[in-house]
Amino acid sequence: MTCSLDAVLFDAGGVLVLPDPTVLAPLLAPYGGATSIEVHCRAHYAAMAVKSTAGVGEVFWADYDRAYVESVGVDPNHRRHAADLLNITRSAQLWRWPIPDSMSALAVLAQHGVPMGVVSNASGQVEQELLRSEICQVGDGIGVTMRCVIDSHVVGVAKPDPLIFEHALAHFPDFERERIAYVGDSVTMDVGGATAAGLHPVLLDPYDDHPDADFARIRSLHDLIPMFSPR
Repeated sequence: MTCSLDAVLFDAGGVLVLPDPTVLAPLLAPYGGATSIEVHCRAHYAAMAVKSTAGVGEVFWADYDRAYVESVGVDPNHRRHAADLLNITRSAQLWRWPIPDSMSALAVLAQHGVPMGVVSNASGQVEQELLRSEICQVGDGIGVTMRCVIDSHVVGVAKPDPLIFEHALAHFPDFERERIAYVGDSVTMDVGGATAAGLHPVLLDPYDDHPDADFARIRSLHDLIPMFSPR
């Protein structure tokens, strides 16, 4: 993907953080699940691809849970039970494991002076969890500086409703919205919502789960860096 952009907004889950694999790996291991962190990272994107294909909304995670436990190798005889267990364990607060590749890319984008923000469907916890994980915060701090961290629970509107992005765009009045990227991991929630809002949608697709997509995809947040000129 080659284009010139002025600013970028990120989804949190699947882009900056994952549901903590150090918790989920031992949770699913008794049912045959792999304990490798990499396997669990891959499982998230495989499960999100299934969720996107199903076209279900934010509150429906059954397809995700079934695909996740299958991806990590849970014994077929135990998948239903394991998926149910995953569903009740994967709480909002568990979306806290920083994605190493994304963290290094954020640092470079910050060095280049790229204006950034976060827009996430969440439960009121996302700003605190990103701060606790030392990933980012509004203003100066130990993490990367963001202009805003928008949590759907706090603002009362969730993706794919494009109105959620208006809360973020108020912090980017100096840029045209079509030159602001929105990076997410869901075709339904993120690409759909950002497109409706007039932003430049980008799907983070590290395992090429959407080869026939008609929208922009990247394998890594590092792929964003050439799209911005150092400021």
